[in-house]
Amino acid sequence: MTDGALNEESPILFSVEDGIATITLNRPKQRNALSIAAMEGLYESWERIDADPNIRVAILTSSDCGTFCAGMDLKETSRVKQETGKDILTFFKDPFHFRMRRVKVPIIAAMTGHLIAGGMLLSLNCDLRVGLAGTNIGITESKMGRGSPWGMPLLWMLPQPVVMELVLTANLMQIERFLQLGFINYLEATPEAVRERAVQLAKSIRDNAPLSVRAGKRSLLTAMSVGCDTGLEMAWHIYRSAYESEDAQEGARAFAEKRPPVWKGM
Repeated sequence: MTDGALNEESPILFSVEDGIATITLNRPKQRNALSIAAMEGLYESWERIDADPNIRVAILTSSDCGTFCAGMDLKETSRVKQETGKDILTFFKDPFHFRMRRVKVPIIAAMTGHLIAGGMLLSLNCDLRVGLAGTNIGITESKMGRGSPWGMPLLWMLPQPVVMELVLTANLMQIERFLQLGFINYLEATPEAVRERAVQLAKSIRDNAPLSVRAGKRSLLTAMSVGCDTGLEMAWHIYRSAYESEDAQEGARAFAEKRPPVWKGM
């Protein structure tokens, strides 16, 4: 991973501007497939975001090639097995992207092409999703003799029969169907429009009280995991720091004084 302005050959580009981090999958010749180096770069990106209090929101996108992410790099998978006798997953620090699910700030997926297998995994681990009209989504692991244990959160995000069809048939579905089901927030006509929409969403999130935003993300994901009653109880504890912060008073002052709030994140 490296800053995008420094080395465009890196498999993962990372940049920050005005509180918005942008992570770019940068392997267009390989349809942005996830290599060992790319997986390492993604993990480092999530660590870097959580370590920087000035980052309020992140956008995950990819270099334009018609595919947002084709999943695991199968050519590298085959080569690694032949050379080492080990499965490629053993070389990944975080093979199913659990670290990504723990990132404190919201992540927006700006998907400028098809998302397949690991591409779908990256998408479902994001908090908002902008897709490209006319593209397809698939969980194709069954065609490759592998698996999708990472797909279980989809049962709280999509109807069970749709998830079952995705996993068992490994067929691609049109992204428009996912917009109708509420999995995609917006569809745009061009890759440029996808990224522009993602930036608009990111700016709206960035300009809100950071403690409230982080607590909102954490509370919703927690409730999805533990259920409604326990989620309600836990949400109060998660939001407590926001209610007790200086920002909670600043919001009211700014409203009364008819000015934009100045958030301190504390």
